[in-house]
Amino acid sequence: MQRVEGSAGVKLMECVSPARNKWRVRWDVREHGDGSADYMEAGFSHKPSDVEVKAAVIGWYNEQANNTIMSGFEYEGSPVWLSTENQFNYKAAHDLAVQTGGATLPVKFKFGTDENPVYRVFDTLEGLTDFYTKAMRHIQDTLDAVWQKKEAFDLTQYQVE
Repeated sequence: MQRVEGSAGVKLMECVSPARNKWRVRWDVREHGDGSADYMEAGFSHKPSDVEVKAAVIGWYNEQANNTIMSGFEYEGSPVWLSTENQFNYKAAHDLAVQTGGATLPVKFKFGTDENPVYRVFDTLEGLTDFYTKAMRHIQDTLDAVWQKKEAFDLTQYQVE
């Protein structure tokens, strides 16, 4: 699976080598004004079934969503890594602060990157809630966007005689 460049109007599924039974499935086509396009492409050594086509496309959408969730969020200008472990830690810190009326504050989180870390101390419940709410909104917005793409996926565009 890779992003390749080609022509606008490219077929979403085609046999590129009948002698070798080589097939290509394409999606996420981005056409450019000059008649070119770039798109994701997966190769198969046989004519892919509907299940294989859908698995390739939907799997890529899911991978993109996971990448966006983990590395696409910034807070106060600093990137925030939202791994599953970090999401749990942020939720636990927020929940405990809410349950104790802020008695567990301050809490300190590391944002930024390993090369350029940014340590952020939250000493008010309002500040921690602002961060946590924005992180959860980022996750929900990302999921909403991928759900729309998955629902819009039309397998009939990949039918080849």
